Amino acid sequence: MPRVPQGPSRRLLLAGALAVASAAVTGCSSDSEDSAGGARRLRIGYFAFPSGDLIVKNRKLLEKALPGYKITWIKFDSGASVNQAFIGKSLDIAALGSSPFARGVSGASPIPYKVAWILDVAGENEALVARKETGVSDVAGLKGRTVATPFASTSHYSLLAALETAGLKTSDVKLIDLQPQAILAAWQRGDIDAAYVWLPTLDELRKTGTQLTSSKVIGTAGKPTLDLAVVSDDLITRDPKAIDAWRKVQAEALRLLKSDPDGSVKAVSAELGISAADAEAQLAQGVFLSPEQVTSADWLGTDGSPGKLLSYVTDTAAFLAGQKQIDAPPSAEAVRKAFYLEGLPDVLK
Repeated sequence: MPRVPQGPSRRLLLAGALAVASAAVTGCSSDSEDSAGGARRLRIGYFAFPSGDLIVKNRKLLEKALPGYKITWIKFDSGASVNQAFIGKSLDIAALGSSPFARGVSGASPIPYKVAWILDVAGENEALVARKETGVSDVAGLKGRTVATPFASTSHYSLLAALETAGLKTSDVKLIDLQPQAILAAWQRGDIDAAYVWLPTLDELRKTGTQLTSSKVIGTAGKPTLDLAVVSDDLITRDPKAIDAWRKVQAEALRLLKSDPDGSVKAVSAELGISAADAEAQLAQGVFLSPEQVTSADWLGTDGSPGKLLSYVTDTAAFLAGQKQIDAPPSAEAVRKAFYLEGLPDVLK
């Protein structure tokens, strides 16, 4: 079996970024810079994934907080494409998994962005599922099987961790790089035996599959994955107050998930185009921290005092290096420089 390739070169990523920028960010060239008397702009990358991010988008919380801004929401399918877009200077803020973030801050030329918030912690909303027809009932049973996952994603990272824990090498399975929708199509055709992916595709696989493990289980065992919010270095220099506003509305969304569950379900249902029952079930599988937890020592931390996320990202990069997914892990100091904690937690008041 061919070894899983290392992450694409920065040159290839940049080439991909140009495609992403032209296809996904229509009109960015005309308003990419603030103009005299014109509206300031924010280009925000998001995933069609049940979280507080969708509440912010659906209720236009950021637009209300920043009425003088032109805000564009751009949907992405994976962290790899988000990384490409940041390299191409096509994004200001975006959701990004902790594994692709660890990749992004590695190497001699780290991507010019920083983590500024935690959106959620992966739970049962990301999992490894095998087709029931295969008869596979545990991770070890995947030896010799074809397994799909979006490469350079949190699911990819968790899959590698699951294989290692089960005593399997990556060469013991045939790993296929597919995006969520392509995974579902390949599953229905019988082209793959198993897949590690997130909601809502995950729920479709569960209908005819057997869940072997989840990111909640893997995280509890010491390799947690998270969905982060990252901001470009350019935005930090140009408009830090916009980042403060972004954090405030994200904190509001986290509170709404607990104080207004029905409204939260309605917002997520509308954004994903699914029933309220399905939206409620999907939200129940995620782990959503309170704003106080986000800024605690257990997670993101505060201005001048990064939390355990620093260790999580550092450990993730070291694991990826050990799996030959990146050339070498970044130093702890390099990871620390990729944290933007200024103003926390006071800006949330």
